Amino acid sequence: MNSDGTKKPFRKRKPSTERSAPDKLGLQARAAAAKILAAVVDRKLPLDGALDHEHGNPAYRALGESDRALVRAILNTTLRHLPRIDAAIAGLLDSPLPEGARALHHVLAIGAAQILYLDVPDHSAVDLAVEQANQDPRNRRFAKLVNAILRRLGREKEQVLADIGKVAPMPAWFIARLEKAYGRDAALAISESQLEPAAIDLTVKSDPEGWAKRLNGVVLPTGGIRLAAFDGGIPSLEGFDEGAWWVQDAAASIPAKLFGDLAGKRTADLCAAPGGKTAQLILAGGAVTALDQSENRLRRLRSNLDRLGLKAETIAADLTTFGPTERFDAILLDAPCSSTGTTRRHPDVLWTKGPEDIARLAALQERLLRHALTLLKPGGTLVFSNCSLDPVEGEDVVARVLSDTDAVERVPIGAGDWPGLEAAITPLGEFRTLPTMLKMPDGIGSGLDGFYAAVLRRLG
Repeated sequence: MNSDGTKKPFRKRKPSTERSAPDKLGLQARAAAAKILAAVVDRKLPLDGALDHEHGNPAYRALGESDRALVRAILNTTLRHLPRIDAAIAGLLDSPLPEGARALHHVLAIGAAQILYLDVPDHSAVDLAVEQANQDPRNRRFAKLVNAILRRLGREKEQVLADIGKVAPMPAWFIARLEKAYGRDAALAISESQLEPAAIDLTVKSDPEGWAKRLNGVVLPTGGIRLAAFDGGIPSLEGFDEGAWWVQDAAASIPAKLFGDLAGKRTADLCAAPGGKTAQLILAGGAVTALDQSENRLRRLRSNLDRLGLKAETIAADLTTFGPTERFDAILLDAPCSSTGTTRRHPDVLWTKGPEDIARLAALQERLLRHALTLLKPGGTLVFSNCSLDPVEGEDVVARVLSDTDAVERVPIGAGDWPGLEAAITPLGEFRTLPTMLKMPDGIGSGLDGFYAAVLRRLG
């Protein structure tokens, strides 16, 4: 209003030539990445849950698909290299970050991951990290520090990478456990191996050689197929719609193969979802009952089996109280575990789990195994497996059960039956795959998940 009470004439505002801070290109993606990193590292929440398109982190769900892909790339890279990133940041600080400055740490880690390991222009990573700091009242007073640290990181990148290359890229607590189990050199090699994302392996219903040729892959010692890099999504590949194959890491396909021919045998998959092993047991001829505690997970299993054109009886039940009217000829118990063998595809595992989780899960596995053996007919076979690298969850569980259960014996696996994977057969005749195994030709990713499997027979 003018001083005399009349309205001022309307003047059209000139459009701004600068993008406002909240809309700065890429800022929301970096902010989402920092929030999710905090959820994983500080609150021990699984990364898959945070990145779920329907129920995940709200900041992630608010993004477009290209920004979501960027967030996934930033987070996977940050988590794979986090001990080295922490060392790089610490080496450039005159004094440690203040206690409680976790939000600041995550902003720096996200920025450092882009500068050191991703194809993002340094100036963009720095500018957006500084803007993140300015947007957060907790970090605003550190914006100049963020700018200084990340700019210096960009200038000294080559030297920093050389210096932090001596730092194991897995958390110290887990490196210590690997070293105890496999020795120092093997522990460091396993740690380095998780820096490379896992290849895509397929289990095929039949004709692996033919499907390898059609899909530009190679046949693995497990009888599955490993794909070379390709454009597009999994559903776009030939054979997906008709259910000719399913995605399954080479190591994960091993336990079901240890039964051999299951024709005419009453077979149970006791922790069945998502159903890859169930499908293998069906194709081996078993009359399969698939058990899982979660009805939601069983719905996913049924959907997967429907695509493959396969059928199984499905039961939602707690295994510890499950008591069928008739015992089984064959049982697969792929038990819940810490999943530390899957860090190539799930780099958050070592930040959401700890030694106490391994101990708790090993105790659960032992209870499940002892109960599962009571569901087996005399002369029947049980395969116990999980995707942990820690013998506490594998070898030690089986050893304790065998030590005080006279009616059960170990059935040794012959190394000669597994050409190409002989190194994975232990002196006791059990399977122990490591991510450093399974070297492949150029252009095809090497390695496989860390897995343990043992074959047990009930005597009476």
